[in-house]
Amino acid sequence: MGKTIQITQKGRVLLARLHNPPHALMNDQMVSELAELVAKADSDDGVGVVVLTGTEPNVFLAHYDVSELLRAARQAPSLAESQAVRASRLTRGLGTLPAVRRFLHKSPLAGLLKMQRMHDVLLQMGRSGTIYIAAINGATAGGGLELCLACDFRYIADDGQLAQPEVLLGFPPGAGGTQRLARLIGRARALELMLSGRIIGPEEAKSLGLVTDVFPHDQLMERVMAAAEVLATRYKPAVSVIKRATLEGGCLPLEEGLLREQSGFVAMLGTAGAKNAMQAYVSFTEKTGAIPAMDAEAQEQLRAGTFAPFYQRR
Repeated sequence: MGKTIQITQKGRVLLARLHNPPHALMNDQMVSELAELVAKADSDDGVGVVVLTGTEPNVFLAHYDVSELLRAARQAPSLAESQAVRASRLTRGLGTLPAVRRFLHKSPLAGLLKMQRMHDVLLQMGRSGTIYIAAINGATAGGGLELCLACDFRYIADDGQLAQPEVLLGFPPGAGGTQRLARLIGRARALELMLSGRIIGPEEAKSLGLVTDVFPHDQLMERVMAAAEVLATRYKPAVSVIKRATLEGGCLPLEEGLLREQSGFVAMLGTAGAKNAMQAYVSFTEKTGAIPAMDAEAQEQLRAGTFAPFYQRR
């Protein structure tokens, strides 16, 4: 079987096209390739943004492959929710050991291990110094929407559709939908979407705060790539701190969340990238007598990432 994620690079932007014909389904192979992509982007200072989109003209991803879920359901033991919690904790703890992991892959708990791997990949996206953008070029639902929810920005074509319809098949979202959707748009609206399973269009998605913006279908990739090229100039260590403080610290009591922010702030001040940028900022004022944030030309350079580049241009 060929690759399900086709990757090309333009400057500091990786374009990842999701490709699994004929039905554009997310599956275990795609999750494995996504894990490799996230690891590569994290370790490469030459990558600032990953843009995810579908290869089908009007489909981002249909949803997760239900036939894979059915096979896992038939092979796995029937567990009560309390038993499933214990099994999840057990496999997460022991699954870090290579020998135990190989055993679990051959056991009835293999499906649980695969689900945890998807959770780990999506969590890493949220903690990463790389910025992730979903360019939703058409319809997506279920696991496809959950992948979009794990991204930092979501742009959708004006003919796109979104849904979280797992309840219609008798089970809840399994890749973070109950958590990320509620934290993004609020509990009441998230419950309505998940319990109805209904499809929503681009404008409603934007009004709910589910997507960042809506673009004409034929302009989607051009507009997204233009935004990605600017975002790719951001300092990756600072991006990671901001994402973690917002996504994880925002769910903590205020004092603990502020401690997360303060710790990240102090840690970033000592980095070479931050010190170089601050020196350029101060030097501009000393040279011109103007504050860069209040100077029109310097403002534009700051937003474009060209005022004090953190990285060597490639």
